[in-house]
Amino acid sequence: MNIGCVRELKNNEYRVGMTPDNAKEYVAWGHRVYIEQGAGEGSGFDDEAYRAAGASLLGSAAEVWQAADMIIKVKEPVESEYGLMREGQILYTYLHLAAEKKLAVALMERKVKAVAYETLTNENGELPLLKPMSEIAGRLSMIEGAKCLQKPMGGAGVLLLGVPGTPKAKVVILGAGVVGMNACKMALGMHADVTIMDINLNRLTYLDDIFNGQVKTLVAFDSTIEKELEDADLVIGAVLIPGASAPKIIKKEYLKKMRPGSVVVDVAVDQGGCTETTKPTTHEAPTFKTDGVVQYCVANMPGAVARTSTVALTNATLAYGVRIASEGLEAAALEDAGIANGINIYGGKCVHKNVADSLELAYTPLHELL
Repeated sequence: MNIGCVRELKNNEYRVGMTPDNAKEYVAWGHRVYIEQGAGEGSGFDDEAYRAAGASLLGSAAEVWQAADMIIKVKEPVESEYGLMREGQILYTYLHLAAEKKLAVALMERKVKAVAYETLTNENGELPLLKPMSEIAGRLSMIEGAKCLQKPMGGAGVLLLGVPGTPKAKVVILGAGVVGMNACKMALGMHADVTIMDINLNRLTYLDDIFNGQVKTLVAFDSTIEKELEDADLVIGAVLIPGASAPKIIKKEYLKKMRPGSVVVDVAVDQGGCTETTKPTTHEAPTFKTDGVVQYCVANMPGAVARTSTVALTNATLAYGVRIASEGLEAAALEDAGIANGINIYGGKCVHKNVADSLELAYTPLHELL
């Protein structure tokens, strides 16, 4: 199969979908790899490393899109790339279509075979291609949140861990999944006062156990969320429904009751955000204020640590990518229900129910098309 990888075009996105080691692996499996010149520079991988791995370097993204049967990316295509997609081409990347209806429609119109990292599952029903970026985003959320609490950033001037004789900052984490757990690790490491909330009692029990009771665990009822946010210094929104729009659990009226200069980091922004007032921001302009509350809603947080993020992501995506390329998407999906779960758009149809429901599109079961 001809496999292509292009430079990412989102604002301040420095990750790349394939490392030179990945390229070497695809070539070893008998595939041809095409890389856009300079695609890996933001992550510290130069063109010569790709050449040494057996990849062919092409001068433009258009040439790569034209040559490739399968495009491997990090982030969803931007509008300028829609015209480069073609019928039958496999697109293997993060898509987050619940917040990108225009892209979903373009993928359907161009009959692209769109495989989303964030909905592909393993044998345990986990999300192995979302997990590494969730780990990074969870840890970064505390770093960025601590920065936003500083006065020059618009925050209240609170040091997260305090010093002797001063109170620790109160951190409230909404969602006890991979993002929430990693945010919790960081918050505890910074000696903050940590509360984590979720609707899953088993998950809360697990976190109470592994953190030795150092974390306050609460069930995420609306009334409890509202109460906890009133005196929070930093709130991390870390909720996820695979493929679907994030539930808006932080209401606008809750922000009005929060202290001026407190901070909300909405890690769920890729799926539309879990705060009613969320709007995507960039690394260039990461925050805005709502009723005196600083909101950080960068949609590609891990792009800020591109080297670490690229290696972590491609460690996870390579095996599935090789399988799709070697067996063909259809055969791989028929053999592995987890890969089938990763397919969002196929044959001009939306084949992932959560995506279809979120975008109010007609849903077609994948098995009807294969």
